Amino acid sequence: MVKRDLPGYAIGGMAGGEDKDDFWKTVKLCCELLPADKPRYVMGIGYAEDLMISSLLGADMFDCVFATRTARFGCAFTKNGMIKLHKGKYAEDFGPISEGCTCYACKNFTRSYVQSNFANKTNNCAMQLISLHNVHYLIHLLRGLRDAVLNDTAEAYAIDFFTNYFSEDPNGVP
Repeated sequence: MVKRDLPGYAIGGMAGGEDKDDFWKTVKLCCELLPADKPRYVMGIGYAEDLMISSLLGADMFDCVFATRTARFGCAFTKNGMIKLHKGKYAEDFGPISEGCTCYACKNFTRSYVQSNFANKTNNCAMQLISLHNVHYLIHLLRGLRDAVLNDTAEAYAIDFFTNYFSEDPNGVP
């Protein structure tokens, strides 16, 4: 494919059930073999950790329904991992979906509001709000990574992301 001098290259063909290490090794190998001056697009990934690692390995673009699909089940991305807003424990939580987030949903609605929409079976509104939030979260995450790469602080940015995303928040966020 490299000999064809295409305007960009897609990395795909994996079904999504691979072991993470195998997946990341494949992305790494492909990024090493494909031209650095052409876009490298990894198809169908949406987990925040996969986007971070694939970006750090040299991938440039991604697509996936994960941010909106997971919103249908009440799952929202936060700095401290994913939370399940459909659960009753958020009924009295009047904070934003994700503390410090600047998206429309976080600026205008509370976890309690979103949870009540799921509890009252009017979850279309909740799903839309979480979808807006999740897409915003991923865009913000990768913009931050781009800035960190440009400022030569990508390693610190990645360490901060992984430390927070896979640790327990004092507010009970897994």
